Amino acid sequence: IIEAQEKYKMAAQIRRFTFFEKEVVKDPETGQPFSAFQGVGVRAAASGRGYLIIGDSEGFIHQIDRGLQLSTFQGFLYEVTELYQLKRHNILIGVGSDEEGIAPLVKVWDFDKVDRNGVPRLMRTIRVARTRPVPVSSVAASEDLNYIAVGLYDGSALLYTGSVTRDRIGLKTSRVLRESGSSPITGLGFMQVGKESVLFVTSSSQVTSYFVGRKGHQEDLDSLGAELRCSVISDSAQGLVVARTEGIYAYEPQMRGFALGFEGEKKMLKCFRDYLVIVGREGPRAADAASSVSRINTVTVYDTKNKFIAFAAGFNDVTQVMDEWGALFVLTGDGKMYKLSEKDFQTKLEVLYRKHLYEIAINLAKTQSTAGTLLDIYKVYAEHLYSKGNFNDAIAQYIKTIGSLEPSYVIRKFLDSQRIHNLTAYLKALHDEEQADRHHTTLLLNCYTKLKDKSMLDAFIMADRNLNFDLETAIKVCRHAGYFEHAVYLAKKFKQHDWYLKIQLEDVKQYQDALDYIGTLPFEEAEKNMKAYGKELVNQMPDATTELLMQLCTGYRAKGGAGGGELGSSLPKAQPQDFIHIFVNQTASLLKFLEHMVQQQPDSAPQVYDTLLELYLQSGVDPNDATAVQQHDIRVLDLLQNSAAKYDDHHAMVLAQVYDFKAGILYLYEKAKQYQQIVQYYMEKNAYSEIIDACKKYGTADRNLWVQALSYFAGKEDDCKTQISEVLAHIDKRNLLPPLMVVDVLARNSNATLAVIKDYVTKRLQQENQSIAEDERRIRQYKQETEQMRQQIHDLKTKAKVFQDMKCSCCKMPLELPSVYFLCGCSYNQRCLVGLDREECIIHAEDRKKVLDVVDAQADYADHHEQFFKQLDAAQNRFGVVANYFGKGVFNKITIVGAGAAAGPTPSPGPARRQQERDEPEVREIELDLGPQAALQVNVASRAVSGGGYGAAPARTGGYGSPASRRAGGYGGGGGGYGGGRGGYGS
Repeated sequence: IIEAQEKYKMAAQIRRFTFFEKEVVKDPETGQPFSAFQGVGVRAAASGRGYLIIGDSEGFIHQIDRGLQLSTFQGFLYEVTELYQLKRHNILIGVGSDEEGIAPLVKVWDFDKVDRNGVPRLMRTIRVARTRPVPVSSVAASEDLNYIAVGLYDGSALLYTGSVTRDRIGLKTSRVLRESGSSPITGLGFMQVGKESVLFVTSSSQVTSYFVGRKGHQEDLDSLGAELRCSVISDSAQGLVVARTEGIYAYEPQMRGFALGFEGEKKMLKCFRDYLVIVGREGPRAADAASSVSRINTVTVYDTKNKFIAFAAGFNDVTQVMDEWGALFVLTGDGKMYKLSEKDFQTKLEVLYRKHLYEIAINLAKTQSTAGTLLDIYKVYAEHLYSKGNFNDAIAQYIKTIGSLEPSYVIRKFLDSQRIHNLTAYLKALHDEEQADRHHTTLLLNCYTKLKDKSMLDAFIMADRNLNFDLETAIKVCRHAGYFEHAVYLAKKFKQHDWYLKIQLEDVKQYQDALDYIGTLPFEEAEKNMKAYGKELVNQMPDATTELLMQLCTGYRAKGGAGGGELGSSLPKAQPQDFIHIFVNQTASLLKFLEHMVQQQPDSAPQVYDTLLELYLQSGVDPNDATAVQQHDIRVLDLLQNSAAKYDDHHAMVLAQVYDFKAGILYLYEKAKQYQQIVQYYMEKNAYSEIIDACKKYGTADRNLWVQALSYFAGKEDDCKTQISEVLAHIDKRNLLPPLMVVDVLARNSNATLAVIKDYVTKRLQQENQSIAEDERRIRQYKQETEQMRQQIHDLKTKAKVFQDMKCSCCKMPLELPSVYFLCGCSYNQRCLVGLDREECIIHAEDRKKVLDVVDAQADYADHHEQFFKQLDAAQNRFGVVANYFGKGVFNKITIVGAGAAAGPTPSPGPARRQQERDEPEVREIELDLGPQAALQVNVASRAVSGGGYGAAPARTGGYGSPASRRAGGYGGGGGGYGGGRGGYGS
């Protein structure tokens, strides 16, 4: 009892759980406890490759599959003492003897090769030859099948090298790693380190490692050893683990590993997954074997990573412990077999939750579960700590749930101002894990500012790391809280130009820094920000800002080379008109800017020149200072008269009129050829002499100026006789107005007397009389010519033509038959006409061709309606244009337009009808709409002369026309006159 109390004293310091279920293995057929090994002297056991393997005292080796089906073969004739199953190969190594008292044998079986009876093939037999027979205490083989190690009870260790399975090659002569000594070999184990094989040799007094590939290379790891079957190779420990009375010790190939305080006498040590299976001695010692008290052994399953006991239970005389199929199998001295099955993870978790052992649950989940389960444990643990008021530890666990638990759930729990430190820690962790959004950033920065923890704010904002928060939100919060330095740092570091300039200009008023910063930006950014903030910069720093704008618009290169490597004209340039609006209240700077732009870039936009012109006109000068006024006018006129200036003429005119700049107004009118406006300007100023001068200067280009001047002076109540007389002289000289219209205009002036226009009217009447006399003379002449033509035609039709020429008109030789005579009176020898396209008079053919060409041209000309109306609109004397067209016979095909119904166009006479038209006169009445001037009616007659004569078209509609027509077109017929085939004559 006292000994048991001491044993449990140590175990009480380690947490104990029951994470394995203990059950007796039963026969699946009978349902009774599996009893195949009752009464069998079990000497050795191994497991792997889907089997439990047991060797007995009679040399038989038994294989048990998962269905507890047993297969047996005779391995040795006498007994089996050791069994070793390779992990990566289905090869079993057994140690035993065929008879008592002889050297033990080592046999190698390949279970992948069996005979018809199911007996595996024996690959190798090794006799352990020593000077005297010594029993084998331990055996092991390397997984690469190159080494077999054998440990003896006399303390010697042998190493066999070469192929383990190849019978003919065989193993080389054994190599003695350790000579016989006072302490027997209690354990052997191979481990692969890189490409080398390491052999751990354990005796009851020493632990040694051998690098078997390097002869003579060994490491003495400990001067204490372990009992038989109390050492094992552990994958999780990456080395050898031995069990002693005072604890558990681990060794790596060249150094010691961990140590566990696990007191108690050990009987056996096994590895199962991450567990160590320790079989302890709890019952009477061997000296008390005769006692009736059963020998009790405690089987303890210890979790080496999580440092707790997963299972502990007592068994009667444990002889073997094996693991296969994910479970442990314990074979006792009474032949019973027990199965220890590990519980599922959720069951373990429920046990730990009930005991509030969350840290153990977390450690267990890290090795045995998924990441999702681990996060759930963190949440449960955090909730438990929060309910206990342990907020610091609770927030530490909540931080571990980032990525799975909604952050708002945690944030709501810690919004109390007393827990702001915990909330800050959680929000910072959110940003570190890059799981924060802009709201979290806002909240974290507000926490920093409320805590007034500048160091933490510096660490969060100014740390040299990747951005893990919403940048714009951080800048806004820092700016709102008054931490302008941090806001400016973020904006500048991450090139948030807009925010940087807002803070510098609106908050800290660092105008020079803002201007310098803009000068370092690329062209597009600099242009955009100057448009946005240029107005404020110009107001605060007009000179420096203007210089930057001039550079931006004439070839920008950022400080530090951000503008690129362009040279000369290839440098990017902004449009100066885009920056005019920012110079409000800074007229001097704007003037400097615009003058620089028109000097450097004469092709600047019209807005630039318009604004510069306005600035020039705005600049007030002392009207009493003649020199200043003159310089001012010269500067403005130089700009207006600059041929490269692209100002808008209409805008410039408005400005000149607004500021009453006389020279500019007159220049712009002259430039636009608005001469009537120039005269009108002088009229508004009542500048009589300037009006006359303007009419003289521009009257050649615009004859109506004199008419305009006459109307002006006629409407004045002042005594303008001198001016009226001068105007009338020019009107008469250029024949600008009909006399009746002049009389009508002057009738509105009460001061104008008949004496003013007496000379003018007299002269005009004389001219009209002379014109009428000349017209009558020409009419008589045309009548005589027409009568002569008609007589000729009549004679040709009614009388015989007498040809009296005796010589050829061409060769002047006497006429010979055959001869050809033409009605024109010419005679030819026929031979003189040979080779011509057609027979016609050679002498008169050219004249006749000209007449026909004119007729044909006039017929084609009649189709060009648009040209006729263009000439009609552009002409001052529209009646002359119509009469000219009548004279050319254009209106022989006509469309009747008037009050009656409109008729369609008469087809143009073609060549087939031309002869008929020449022979038969045709008279048509035509009415043309000539607009407000008059209505013209003409009777047109046409007659053709055979052989190519002149066409006559006598017609006349006399009279002076209506009063309206006289006012618009002067004296003369309202339309009509004489027209011949070669051209008309209109009165």
